[in-house]
Amino acid sequence: MANPCWGFSQTSLRTTWSSTDGVYSLTVTILARLRSLIVVLVVVVGVGAPAHAEQIQTKRITITVSAAASLSKAYTELGKQFEKANPSIRVRFNFASTASLVSQIQSGAPTDVFAAADLTSFDKLMASGNVVKSPKVFARNSLQLIVKRSNPLGVSSVTDLTKASVVSLCAKTVPCGVYAATVLSRYGVVIAESKITRGVDATATLNAVSTGDADAAIVYATDALSAKKSVLAIAIPASKNVNASYGIAVIRGSKNSKQSEAFVQFVVSPAGQKVMKTFGFLVS
Repeated sequence: MANPCWGFSQTSLRTTWSSTDGVYSLTVTILARLRSLIVVLVVVVGVGAPAHAEQIQTKRITITVSAAASLSKAYTELGKQFEKANPSIRVRFNFASTASLVSQIQSGAPTDVFAAADLTSFDKLMASGNVVKSPKVFARNSLQLIVKRSNPLGVSSVTDLTKASVVSLCAKTVPCGVYAATVLSRYGVVIAESKITRGVDATATLNAVSTGDADAAIVYATDALSAKKSVLAIAIPASKNVNASYGIAVIRGSKNSKQSEAFVQFVVSPAGQKVMKTFGFLVS
């Protein structure tokens, strides 16, 4: 009789044992499949281990930056460049009026960094204990008068706002509203409240003119620049204008204070200042 083990080692052997062949064939099949399984396991383990290690290495920490609405375009670009330079950090933005953001922070809304269109808002947050360090000034802004692109009323100065049926201004309590009130006061212009439509923030105030809901508005120069295709901007002389300082600080209690401070430092760095300047902000 042929030895099955010998027959297994000699693949050219043919046997006529039906019952033994059955066992022999089954044995060969099992061994062959075990060999295939071992190969597959080696491949899976070999490929899977590096992938798992890569996932661990690319785990990112997310920081939330609450910033004034007038910073939306500039900060969106800042965020992209910061993430590129710091691949382990992801930036999530929360844009709204400065006054609204202060209320959110004081109410406990998760925030790591706060960037405002003024500095007085930080006084409120320091009084409530939400900020412990003085803000860093990272940009300045001014105001401009905007009208419909065709300027049907022939507006050329803030004094001409008396010709408008509807004037768009920011809410009284937000920085752009306070700044606009200062400019109107310096010109000695009084506009009836019935002729004013109030925007919740700088962006909404500008949109009222670009959509045709208002005849004119007083907005940040940077917003006027970003909307130059849909509105006509008219300069306000420096002697009657304001110098709006923008501040930034890390919020007390941030769970990612190290990463948050890194973002603040990036904003005030030459690279960050270059971005701010690109979007029309005045920098040091």
